[in-house]
Amino acid sequence: MTMTTTTLTDTSRCAHCGSSAEAEVILARQKIAELESIITDLNAKASDAIRRCAKYDEEIHSLRAQSRPSTPQRPPSQPDPSAQSPTLLQQSTSRLSALLYPRKSTSNLRADARRQNPSPLPGSPLTPAAASTEDLIEALTREQTLRKEAEGRLSATSKEVEELSVSLFEQANEMVATERRARAKLEARVDELEKRDGEKKKRLERLEAATARIARVRSMLEA
Repeated sequence: MTMTTTTLTDTSRCAHCGSSAEAEVILARQKIAELESIITDLNAKASDAIRRCAKYDEEIHSLRAQSRPSTPQRPPSQPDPSAQSPTLLQQSTSRLSALLYPRKSTSNLRADARRQNPSPLPGSPLTPAAASTEDLIEALTREQTLRKEAEGRLSATSKEVEELSVSLFEQANEMVATERRARAKLEARVDELEKRDGEKKKRLERLEAATARIARVRSMLEA
């Protein structure tokens, strides 16, 4: 009796352990699927950020090419590369975060740029990182301005299209109503003409009947 009880207890424990292991496997697979979806989204955002960086770099190069004639020559002294590398790393990180999260305003970007690159002393030239930051902020500002202008033009165009659609709809309704009125008048005119035609037929039949009676009376008188 004791051996039977022990065997049943061990079997129930093994079955319970098996179900718990299956549940853990299922939960682990779900977590893996969620992590894979998160990685896919991050890869998409990174690709988008790389494309935007390339676009902004092209704009920065074009701005630099336009501003070269009016830019004074740099002094022969160059900044220390060891001191410049952390600033460039911070600048790249801030640029990537700004591209990944485009909702950040331009004023916040300017504040971050000022914190990362403090304003130089009067008469001292701007570092390449600060100049690149200013160019990037100007490009972002210009893009936001152009976007607002495009949104305004799109809103105005949509309003004009809506007003034109309403006007055309009213004109179409008026044309349909006019056509219905003209058709009703035409149908009434046709009914009146058919009625007159019927009356003329009846009169003609009466005349023919009277003519026939007159002919019969003449024939009787002549006989």
